[in-house]
Amino acid sequence: MSLDERDFFNNKNETRLDKLTCPRCKRVNEYQMRWVVRTRKDRIPPGADERDRALFAKLKDYMIRVDDSVTCKTCGKKFDIPSQHSLVFLDPKADEQRKAFRDQ
Repeated sequence: MSLDERDFFNNKNETRLDKLTCPRCKRVNEYQMRWVVRTRKDRIPPGADERDRALFAKLKDYMIRVDDSVTCKTCGKKFDIPSQHSLVFLDPKADEQRKAFRDQ
């Protein structure tokens, strides 16, 4: 039996800041957005078949944005967050480089 994609990941909720421009008043502000961070598990879950093993080898960590809209801090108008920002793949090498840079 094939496993579901959720069986391969650990989910964690996070809040991150991002700068967005209000389409009405054109002002840039920082907004808190909720994300679900999905990190690949260290080992494949029990009960996996060959198809699941091949899929597990190709998986990457990623984030999915939960919030679809925010309210402008200046004019109070609610606006949608662009959809191209709804899924972000995470690069583990970039995280390691960032941590090494901070430690210097």
